[in-house]
Amino acid sequence: MTPTHTAARWGAALLAGATMLGLAACSSGGGGDDGGSGDSAGLTVMIGSSGDAETTAVTDAVTSWGEENGTTVDVVAASDLTQQLGQGFSGGNPPDLFYMSWDQFQTYASNRYLEPYAQDAGNADAFYPALRDAFTYDDQFYCEPKDFSTLGLIINTDLWAAAGLTDADIPTDWASLEAAATTLTANGVAGLSFGAEYARIGTFMNQAGGSLLSEDGQTVTADTPENVAGLTEVKKLLTDGTLKFPADLDSGWSGEAFGKGAAAMVIEGPWINGALAADYPDVNYTVAELPAGPGGKSTFTFSNCWGIPVGSDTADQAESLVTALTSDEQQLAFSDAFGVIPSTETGAAEYATKYPENAAFVSGNDYAVSPVAFAGAATVITDFNSALEGLATGDPEAILADLQTNLQDALDTATAQ
Repeated sequence: MTPTHTAARWGAALLAGATMLGLAACSSGGGGDDGGSGDSAGLTVMIGSSGDAETTAVTDAVTSWGEENGTTVDVVAASDLTQQLGQGFSGGNPPDLFYMSWDQFQTYASNRYLEPYAQDAGNADAFYPALRDAFTYDDQFYCEPKDFSTLGLIINTDLWAAAGLTDADIPTDWASLEAAATTLTANGVAGLSFGAEYARIGTFMNQAGGSLLSEDGQTVTADTPENVAGLTEVKKLLTDGTLKFPADLDSGWSGEAFGKGAAAMVIEGPWINGALAADYPDVNYTVAELPAGPGGKSTFTFSNCWGIPVGSDTADQAESLVTALTSDEQQLAFSDAFGVIPSTETGAAEYATKYPENAAFVSGNDYAVSPVAFAGAATVITDFNSALEGLATGDPEAILADLQTNLQDALDTATAQ
């Protein structure tokens, strides 16, 4: 029997949600690689791959599962996952299983495109709470996270030692971060660098005790004193000259600035490991947890989940495959192949033991939160990022007042749907 999907249901939903998902812009181009395989005996898995290592590892894993279960599985490494996934849904033929990113999840879930299979999965409690929260909508845990990344403080150990700093000076709070950044800022090197964006600066707001949403997710809380304190701390680092955004260091991102030796410390995730190994293999560095603020420790967590289309006739097979892919053994194999951190607490603990140089990224997930990503938030956050580029001369209160108004309008629209 040829697998079929609830095309009529998706078609109706997509007419209502096309603007939000940007599917109208994706309606042209593409061919057989945009959606389900049409294979009478198989599944199609669509991934957004970081490179050949990831594609090969995922293909090997799903092929092994397929051989054990008598099912052929085709892996499609999308060149543009958002576009090709959108084309699959708009054509009524989405892949049977796919990467669903944290920043797209709320949009897809709110439009009822996803099967909420994870809620009743036998391993639901094995995942980090922060990751379960990232893929929860309307109190339902929809899809199992495949791995995760958090932000840490990356330190150039050669520049650190040359400045006379020791392990005792590794920043644990804002005061010690300021002190280290000041000491390291010399001879054209910035003590600290990170992107002029919410996905980095938002950690300071959280460390001050702030957040952009109330605990129940019903109210925007962008203009609180805590969030103002977070932005004010970043502005202080900028005006002191110890923090430089990557663009001010002739760099496309802070990893490049770090690799070139233009910044002694940066705030990035574990993806920097591969970038440095490939482009700047001679740079020596260590990773520490982000310093705590007056509100305590905080970092952001980023993840993808394994999405399944709602009402899919192949859902049972896809769920079985997800169970295999999210096992500790398989996730650790993925870690070996392309560096991701397992999404289960037990798997991540084993990863931290095996890769102690990345233990700080794992520890961060104990208190990490996901960036705000409800349907419609992305446009507002883009405008917020533009304002943050001028933070050195800007007014934190005014920037957050604008964010409060615009984000609340977006939330009201999202909740009214």
